[in-house]
Amino acid sequence: MRTRFRPDRQLTARMALTVFLLGLVYVVFVAVLISLLKSWVLVVLIAGGLLLAQYWFSDRIALAAMRARIVTPEEEARLHGIIDRLCATADMPKPRVALADTDLPNAFATGRSSERAVVCVTTGILRRLETEELEGVLAHELSHIAHRDVAVMTVASFLGVLAGMLTRFMFYSQMFGGRRRDGDQTYVLVMLVLLVSAVVYALSFLLIRALSRYRELAADRAGATLTGRPSALASALTKVTGEMARIPTRDLRTAQAFNAFFFTPAVGARPSLSTLLSTHPSLQQRLDQLAEVSAELGEAARGS
Repeated sequence: MRTRFRPDRQLTARMALTVFLLGLVYVVFVAVLISLLKSWVLVVLIAGGLLLAQYWFSDRIALAAMRARIVTPEEEARLHGIIDRLCATADMPKPRVALADTDLPNAFATGRSSERAVVCVTTGILRRLETEELEGVLAHELSHIAHRDVAVMTVASFLGVLAGMLTRFMFYSQMFGGRRRDGDQTYVLVMLVLLVSAVVYALSFLLIRALSRYRELAADRAGATLTGRPSALASALTKVTGEMARIPTRDLRTAQAFNAFFFTPAVGARPSLSTLLSTHPSLQQRLDQLAEVSAELGEAARGS
């Protein structure tokens, strides 16, 4: 999909490298399972089927999980108007527009392709942001679609779940279906599978988190460049991050499964996640980059 969003070759290279490394990790993982077990084929087929289903229906799954619905221009004129202007500026097809009725101030993009893409915002973010701030957030989300990193993250995130699913299956199949084996042999086999799966999951987790952090920086940069108002996006980031502290902890925990896709992570004022484990760069890192973009664009000079 050709758009006026600048191609981000570093993001493309990182996505390709992440997918390659994840694929390599899982090839090794399956090879180890083949050498240890005889019942791996069915599990791999089931996992592959689930992966295809998640990739094919990722937009529906995400909207259903957030209890969001597609809205028309008549229902949300302001939201559609902003997206219409941004898509015209970016010369890209307009995605479907969805609204999630929750006080959590956030937004995300999903969908396997530009034809299936959806930009979803919450009622919480609509109520809190000014039009220019909301424009910056939506430009950020549209850049995810233009860069195709939404589909890559969908596949990469699922691969991280695969190891855990295989581990559970192998554990129970050995415990309940492996009675013919010697007890010590069964125990050693289960421990080996658990160990290999844990290593695979940890590697996948770190690779996905690293890609997630970089793609958010790339989207900030692309969105701010498209609108020409990095300060509006910086204001939105600051405001939404601050408002997270007002959201009940129970609601934050419910939404944390979507953190890798959200505009800002659903965490409180003092997140306990370390840099390696976080899905997003720190607020300060994002603001510093936007300040650099602002200087490059000469935003201050135009404003005066």
